Amino acid sequence: MNSAGEFVADLHIHSRYAYACSKNLTLAGIADTARVKGIDLLATGDFTHPAWLSELEAGLEQVDYGTFRHSGVNFVLGTEVSCVFKQGGRTRRVHVLVYLSSFQSVRRFNTGLLNRGAKLESDGRPTVKMRAADMAAMSLDVDPGAVVIPAHIWTPWYGVLGSMSGFDSLEECFGESSDHVSAVETGLSSDPAMNWSIPELDGRAIVSFSDAHSLPNLGRELTVFRGQPTYSGLREALSCNAIAHTVEFYPAEGKYHFNGHRKCGVRQSPEQTEEQGSDSCPECGRAMTLGVLHRVRSLSPETAEIAAAPDEYGLVRHPSGRPPFMRLVPLAELLGETLGAGPRTKSVQKVYRRLCDELGSELEVLARADEAELIRAAGEPVAQAVLKARMGQVSVEPGFDGEYGKVRL
Repeated sequence: MNSAGEFVADLHIHSRYAYACSKNLTLAGIADTARVKGIDLLATGDFTHPAWLSELEAGLEQVDYGTFRHSGVNFVLGTEVSCVFKQGGRTRRVHVLVYLSSFQSVRRFNTGLLNRGAKLESDGRPTVKMRAADMAAMSLDVDPGAVVIPAHIWTPWYGVLGSMSGFDSLEECFGESSDHVSAVETGLSSDPAMNWSIPELDGRAIVSFSDAHSLPNLGRELTVFRGQPTYSGLREALSCNAIAHTVEFYPAEGKYHFNGHRKCGVRQSPEQTEEQGSDSCPECGRAMTLGVLHRVRSLSPETAEIAAAPDEYGLVRHPSGRPPFMRLVPLAELLGETLGAGPRTKSVQKVYRRLCDELGSELEVLARADEAELIRAAGEPVAQAVLKARMGQVSVEPGFDGEYGKVRL
């Protein structure tokens, strides 16, 4: 169970109406998976899509200001928008998460996007030719209670600080609206320790969500907030950085952690690229995609703290008391490696569901159950795999240029 006064949130997900997303991402499927994963508060995702919005209006019951419920799981109205625009002589591509407090606000927001040429029915994550700063301002115009969070801020092509089309600061991107950006999303290829080295982020909450395109990926990154799992509770927690901890991918497993050129199979650490003397692919001469680690270090006045060791509870702590985090490996991946089968095979999924049912949720298994509980429920090999992953006893082959890395125990 969660500690009293805390709630687990995944606020970056998609529906089956978003490009390259599973058809199983229905409201019922999402709610059922959230219970198995141990998630208390979800964002709906994709409220800009007309068909999904109709399903949300029919399937969600409002229970509080800005808070809705389906099958016992709380939801807030959220979406991701792809802003493509020219600024500073360059084409920028910035993904922004927007949360609104009512369906009336959603309708006004969607109308604003339509008036700017967005084709809402084509993708659950719509593209609009609009500055990110104007997107933030419009969100607050249609709903003074709106929340705006830059998505996966280091992703090379679509992060606000990304190496390929991003900015060197939040203020450069959001201008006067930057004061309303109280939080940033780390993305799969970075964790809080990497973000701690960026002075501009000192006063902002650092949050992590799954960006799930399928049900199994729901909750692969999470934020545990202090407060109540409501829209008001979320806004308050973000405003005062009331985060108990975040749950992270091992960032090297993210698909943009290292530099590289996937077509040529070239993967480089920042040190290797620096030693090479250029960011050109050594095989074909074309520019490599500069990864998240390289970009963080280029904007940091000090070396990124990526080697921080977890404590006895699996938490990596900041010396000055900023919210800690833990790095975990998804349970299906651990079971697949331990049992010698694919993570989505029937045999692995049967064990996965049994463990979640016996111990309460996937998060309970991965982060909270003690050794005796794990051995009783899962047996010694699986228990040791979970404990090793919790304590950082893994090796990772880093991801690069759109290709996920691989974690080994």
